[in-house]
Amino acid sequence: MKKLIRILSVAICGLLVFQSCGEANKKTDIVDSGTYQGVAEEVDSGEQEIYVRTTDGKLLELYFTGRTALTRADGTPAEFSELTEGGNVEVQVEKTGNKLEPIAVKIL
Repeated sequence: MKKLIRILSVAICGLLVFQSCGEANKKTDIVDSGTYQGVAEEVDSGEQEIYVRTTDGKLLELYFTGRTALTRADGTPAEFSELTEGGNVEVQVEKTGNKLEPIAVKIL
């Protein structure tokens, strides 16, 4: 019985660790600086962050900065709240080490 309790305790602790790491388990890709088109798979307005799945299947994690330009397809400025999950976007990114900085994001 003690052995069963110990096994269950270890299993529960393991599940809690995996659950608490939710975002950390998301595998993202680092690409070269450039412009990419794709779909916004996740939009987090609290973090000013989006995950973009490119047309070639890469997943980009992008945290907006004060210099990120966000526009609509016609070139007019847009608000972060206009980004929607499942929406098409074009992103211009700059690779800095193991991080991508979004220079421009266009809502298509």
